[in-house]
Amino acid sequence: MIRFVVTLILALAGGTLFTVIHSPLPWLLGPMVFALLGARVLKKVKPLWPSYMRDTALIIIGYSIGLSFTKTTLNEMGQQLPTMIMMTVLLLLFSTLISFCFSKLSGLPLPTVLMGSIPGGLSQMVILAEDTKGIDLTVMTFLQASRLIMIIFCVPLLIFSPLFGGTRSEVAGIEAAHAQWGDLFPNILLFAVVCVVSALLAKKIRFPSAYLLGPMIATAVLHLSGVIGPALPSGLLDVSQMLIGTYVGLLLRPETLTNKFRITGLAIISGAVLILGSLCLSVLLSRMHGVTAATAFLSMVPGGMDQMGIMAKEIHADIAIVSCYQLFRTWFIYFAVPPLLKLAFKYMMPATNAGDEALGGS
Repeated sequence: MIRFVVTLILALAGGTLFTVIHSPLPWLLGPMVFALLGARVLKKVKPLWPSYMRDTALIIIGYSIGLSFTKTTLNEMGQQLPTMIMMTVLLLLFSTLISFCFSKLSGLPLPTVLMGSIPGGLSQMVILAEDTKGIDLTVMTFLQASRLIMIIFCVPLLIFSPLFGGTRSEVAGIEAAHAQWGDLFPNILLFAVVCVVSALLAKKIRFPSAYLLGPMIATAVLHLSGVIGPALPSGLLDVSQMLIGTYVGLLLRPETLTNKFRITGLAIISGAVLILGSLCLSVLLSRMHGVTAATAFLSMVPGGMDQMGIMAKEIHADIAIVSCYQLFRTWFIYFAVPPLLKLAFKYMMPATNAGDEALGGS
């Protein structure tokens, strides 16, 4: 209990500090950094963060993502499905090419670099990597985190720059997109039960990222069938980010990294190249469907649907198109990438270990 309380204090301190300094995603990055530092500094009281804290956060995030799956986004996805498939595949192939180059230059195992280069969400990729034997979680998480940080800081600078002809509007920030606590009841009770049950069921049948995908699918089905689900208060989403950020921070083992400066430099370069590749794909998307440059760029950048949607609102981009492209890529990565990685790892890893090193949870 003492170890848990100490870790909780670290997480709260990190989130508060990063909020004060106006950091992007303060309740994800703040607890992550403080948990990382606390694990290195505190020798007598080793930080502890149970996995069920992370699982709880995944259920909350799964509900939030599933709630965004509306008939509007479904219609948009139906109309532009071929383009979505093509753009998603091109982005994944580009990421694979980056991982091959990174592996050659750094000397790191290709499976670890490949997992770290997949343009999915940080927490989702961590869960996926935990189910994959033979993956160095520290290197994988470091690569994913460095890409996330670059996107968090670079994309807003680009999207609000004269390059896209954008200026920040006076609309309210992230808090305006979420409901108040009193708006949750009574409908949230039904969704809470459904999300927990679907998460446990998905885990029982060994579904990949069960605590995220189970609630996501169940919420989407209920929402599309006409059952209104309340938007979550920003405070609850902050809590979920803190739970995941702290967990990820304790997973990081920077002392195990070899050639730290070289790997860091290559990670920064690969992140910049990925953003540049997304920019090139956005030009193609804009010409194919006549959407604005800002809409196309926010649709292609692998930065997460929530963050890209907020920026789309502030820049007056087409939120429906941005959301459906981001959502489609998220679902594609969740369902298509695990079996593809399982197949690929059979050829990448030694033949004697192929069966054991395959993607376990899939």
